[in-house]
Amino acid sequence: MPVRVNLDRVLLERRMSLTELSDRVGVTIANLSILKTGKARAVRFSTLDALCRELQCQPGDLLTFEYGPADADDEED
Repeated sequence: MPVRVNLDRVLLERRMSLTELSDRVGVTIANLSILKTGKARAVRFSTLDALCRELQCQPGDLLTFEYGPADADDEED
């Protein structure tokens, strides 16, 4: 999928752990981990809002679009 999640980079820049972020935004560590590793197929706007508020960033800091062919997994859908 050409949309990439940069949550790991933003967490590193903020010196914040996934556990701390989970506690602050009320999203499970498991769900944040799925998002962080790029395995999420969707993200709720309410989750994106909470992440941006806690990390003091813009949605574009967390999500980027990379031009190029889609991943092989996407072609099966």
